[in-house]
Amino acid sequence: MTLSAHTEISELDSARTLFRDELIGAGLLVPSSVEGLYGRSGEFEDIIDIIDEHVKAAGEAEHGRKAPRFRFPPVFPREAFERTDYIASFPNLTGAINTFDGDNKAHAALLAERSDGKDWDHFLESAGTMLVSAACHPAYSMLTGTLPEGGKLLDIYGYCFRHEPAVDPARMQAFRMHEYVRIGTPDDAVAHRERWVERGLQVLADLGLEAEAVIANDPFFGRAGRMLAANQRNENLKTELVVKLYGDLDDGTAVVSCNCHRDHFGHTFAIDTADGRPAHSACVGFGMERIALAMLRTHGLDRRKWPSAIAV
Repeated sequence: MTLSAHTEISELDSARTLFRDELIGAGLLVPSSVEGLYGRSGEFEDIIDIIDEHVKAAGEAEHGRKAPRFRFPPVFPREAFERTDYIASFPNLTGAINTFDGDNKAHAALLAERSDGKDWDHFLESAGTMLVSAACHPAYSMLTGTLPEGGKLLDIYGYCFRHEPAVDPARMQAFRMHEYVRIGTPDDAVAHRERWVERGLQVLADLGLEAEAVIANDPFFGRAGRMLAANQRNENLKTELVVKLYGDLDDGTAVVSCNCHRDHFGHTFAIDTADGRPAHSACVGFGMERIALAMLRTHGLDRRKWPSAIAV
């Protein structure tokens, strides 16, 4: 790596650290002892509410109606998680829930090792649940079977977890996504993804943000992952709407993601269209915290000085 590249990375890290410290200093984020894990203040939540009103309005305008709403817990069954195949592509981002299921003797042994400062995690066993990695994941198991004519449209909003500890406040380990998910024919899925690229850009523009659409890929893990990422980009299955939080120090931060899954979930969750073929799906996901951070970065930390159109 060249000296200039090292300097650029150092400047980017400094910019991220400074922004995080400003957010904490302003009381917008509450730090914890773990990087990327924050509490949110009421004022921060007010910004989230503003964003969500714009997202909901865009959804109704795009689809001509309110989509059926579903709100799932931030944990879901391991069996359903396995069927998403997420562990194959993103093992490093995954979060599993373990709990104690032993007797009094085992509990005494746990406490003894804890008292001695030893690791006690080995006393815990799988609870049969996983942390949700994408807001839409818990929805597919409820669709197993044959879809009605015209497929399904879902409005899904919830917390997600990805194990990415980082100084950058835009890379939180726990964050929210508001998604519109379309399950139906291949044409239904492709059209949904393509229409929401433009609709998403308009939502961001209405919030006073400058964004651009870029062809992207997921951060697949390992050697095989590099091939998956290349295929995803070559087949144009993922488009991200990015905002430059740190100027020209990097290529921008993805705040909205528009994805076409093809028949992956239709196949693994046995979801068929009315004509008996595996259903295709697509989703648009609005990263609520990232959009809020982009607004704070763009308009400033003092909402009293924001443009009147969004400072409500």
